[in-house]
Amino acid sequence: MSVPTPLDVGQAHPRLRELTVVDVRTPGEFASGHLPDAVNVPLDRLARSLPELRRAAERRPLLVVCASGARSENAAATLASQGIAASSLTGGTQAWAAEGHGLHYPDGSRKRAVWAMERQVRFTAGVTVLLGLALGLLLHPSLALLSAAIGGGLVFSALTDSCGMAVVLGRLPFNRQGAGGRA
Repeated sequence: MSVPTPLDVGQAHPRLRELTVVDVRTPGEFASGHLPDAVNVPLDRLARSLPELRRAAERRPLLVVCASGARSENAAATLASQGIAASSLTGGTQAWAAEGHGLHYPDGSRKRAVWAMERQVRFTAGVTVLLGLALGLLLHPSLALLSAAIGGGLVFSALTDSCGMAVVLGRLPFNRQGAGGRA
């Protein structure tokens, strides 16, 4: 098993032309701006794409990217467990843009306003907790258990470093539009 190597923006930028950039965000997030020549392989499709990624890694080193670096680290570890060497971009596309490097868009010009998956999860969890509390106060106290279920889900998510809500949100139409490229 190979050990994933993180690269920061300063290390990755000059090597970009020699790397295959694999963006593991949802297609909707990918459409909202990605590194030049990146291919979109959403994290939930990574296992299905292993043969293509293995072939791509044999041609050029892989750089795995997400919004902040968290999902790309998980993806690089998954690839490493399958014998596929990959680096993760520390800080993700947020760090890339913060360093003044441009992002590319599928239509070549316009930025699509799709929230990052982490932001979608926080919003959905917050709204669901508030809804559970409101329904518990207004209709029946047992409906407040909805808030408790979300809290339990967040604890489980933290303990397992997984997120079922992100998987569900990733299947919504606005997160599936504009899938770009293959490895």
